Order: sequence, then structure tokens, then C-alpha cells
Amino acid sequence: MTDVAGFLDSVAATLAGIEAEGLTKRERLIEGAQGAHVTIGGRRMLNLCANNYLGLADDPRLVAAAGAAMQSHGYGMASVRFICGTQDLHRALEARIADFLGMEDSILFAACFDANGGLFEPLLGEADAIVSDSLNHASIIDGVRLCKAKRYRFANNDMSDLEAQLQAARADGARFIMIATDGVFSMDGTLANLGEVTRLATQYGALTMVDDCHATGFIGPQGRGTAAAAGVKVDILTGTLGKALGGALGGYIAGPQAVIDLLRQRARPYLFSNALPPAVVGAALAALDIVEGADGLRARLVENATYWRAGLTRLGFQLLSGSHPIIPVMIGEAPLAQEFAKALDARGVMVSAFFFPVVPRGLARIRTQMNAALTTADLDFALAAFEAAGKEVGVLK
Repeated sequence: MTDVAGFLDSVAATLAGIEAEGLTKRERLIEGAQGAHVTIGGRRMLNLCANNYLGLADDPRLVAAAGAAMQSHGYGMASVRFICGTQDLHRALEARIADFLGMEDSILFAACFDANGGLFEPLLGEADAIVSDSLNHASIIDGVRLCKAKRYRFANNDMSDLEAQLQAARADGARFIMIATDGVFSMDGTLANLGEVTRLATQYGALTMVDDCHATGFIGPQGRGTAAAAGVKVDILTGTLGKALGGALGGYIAGPQAVIDLLRQRARPYLFSNALPPAVVGAALAALDIVEGADGLRARLVENATYWRAGLTRLGFQLLSGSHPIIPVMIGEAPLAQEFAKALDARGVMVSAFFFPVVPRGLARIRTQMNAALTTADLDFALAAFEAAGKEVGVLK
């Protein structure tokens, strides 16, 4: 007979242990829309922790497109697509994503976590191999675990190690090999070396898969992502509608027609999850139109990231090198990172502390993120808050 009380005591003990280590994650209640500024507890806060890279999360054009899609296509689909859930909007968005990324077709998922989780198992089997970057997103890691292909891992962005793992996979007799990597490693804000990844893939006859969640819309020509920025072609791209493309939800896989066709037949998160609601699909179509012509927003994003990085460096904060709008401020231990975040909150700046298990122990950080809607005055306000809070809690001397 199940000991329910004992089970709940065990769960409570686990939670107490998380709290004792200073690792508890707490959610803040935003009163209103996501944006460069948000309201929390009646206070107007400067927001430096959203993936809202182009500032489109509260864009009136997307709100209007979402409303129009609901008027014409209803609120929800009430089913998975192969039963009764596909609308013309879904196929229009899939075709639009494929065209934007230079792929033959794409397939929509409820989230990119689902896309990555459903990608590998239908395509690769026991005779195959997946060579995965050690800092890949959790969704890739989980997707690889669900697949029966043999797993190889290479050190983050280490091309010598990647080649060694490709050689090992070939020596082990792998039928097909797929290299899997993030386009941008989201905890560090660094870009994958896709030029060398694709060169090695060609040399060793491997496929390439890139998760471009933190790139689509604002990295590369017209925001077409890290492969476009590197001037290379990859075989499969996954990404999200939940960051630069409006910030709602939804993910996709884009690639060769045969791959997409097989995923429609076999990808479990696609087969067993409701179709995306019309409002999200309609707004995403509008977002892609905006993004293609958003060179001004992308330029502003680069300016903000450059200004912010220079300001933090001048104040003496320890940063990870890079040029991406993800700019981590390295703190070290989780309790200090949380104390620093709390001190910034008191000064009207919303940030998030990242710590184990999201990042390794001892590498806790405040992951700041720029977006195009921030003004220079906003950044100056935030720099003053960072300096004062840093000195208060001992991050700065």
C-alpha cells in the first residue's frame, strides 16, 4: 500500500534541502504586459531578464494580428492536428518559416522543448550516432536520451574534441551521424563555431542540427540565424516563436521535406499535443514580416549590448566575453547571486539569478539580456543600480 504521507514528507525534505542551499527559484507576478518595463507589486521595474530581444512582446501590431486570427479562426484547436486540428494558418506559418530559413519545409510544436524532444527518436536508431555539444540546452539533452542512437559528447565549442568524437563514431561503425549543437549557448551568450562544425560534418559525412532559439530574428542577415551569420548551410534548424518572434510560445523544426514528413508521422510531441492556437499563429506570421524588415531594431540591439557590456566592464564586474545580447555577470555562489538580484530589485531593476542546476555549482550569475526597446537612459539607470547594489552586497569592492 502506498505510503502517501511518507512520500510527501520526502518531497518536503527535498524542497527544504533546495532552500537550505540557496537554490530555490521564485517566480515574480507581472501585472500587465511583458516589455522593457514591467509592473510587479505595483512598482514599475526595468526589465533586464526577458528573451524579448526585439521588443515585440507587447507590440500593437502583433496584438492586432492575434486578435484578427481569433476573430477569423477561433480561440483554440481542441485537438491534435492529425485528428482535427490543422488550419490553413498552421500550414501558412510552416511555409513562411521554411522560406525565411531557406529550408524545404517546417513543422510546428507547442514549444521548442517539444521540438528538440521529438526530433531525434524518429530519425535515428541503434545503428546511428549523435555527437552533442556538452553545453547544449536541456531539451536537446532530453531528446537525445529518448533516442536509441549511440551518444558522443564533445567539450563546448571545442572543434578538436568534436573531430575526435566524429572519428570515434565512424570507428564504431555508425550508419548515420548527427552533430547537435545550440547556435547560441544561452547561459554564456557565446555562438557555436558553425563554420568549423559544418566543415567537419562534410569531412566525416555527418548531418548537422542547430537549435537557434537565441538567434532567430536578430542574428545574421534579416535575422535568419547563426548559420546565415556564418555563411553556412545546416541540415536541420530548430527554433522558437517564444523569444524574438513575439515572445508567446511555439517551436518548430525546419529541414528537408522527407525529414519533416517523417516527423509528422512519428514525432510524439507533435502527435500527442494540441495544435498551436490561432492567435499565436497569426501573430507569428506578422512577427516574421516585421522581423525581415527590422534592421533598425537589430542595429539598436547591437548598440545596447555594446553600451551595456562596456558600462559593466568599466564598473569592474566580471563578464564572459562575447557580443551576443545575453551578457552574464559572473557572481560565483548561488546565495550571493540571489542577494545581488534582491538588491537590484529594491532599486527597480528586474533580473534573475542563475545557479545550479541551470549552471554548474560555483558559476552562479546574473544573466542580463538586452533588447531593442531599452533606451540609453534605461541602461544608465541600470548601471547606477548595478554599481550601488554590487557595493552593498560585496560583489564590487
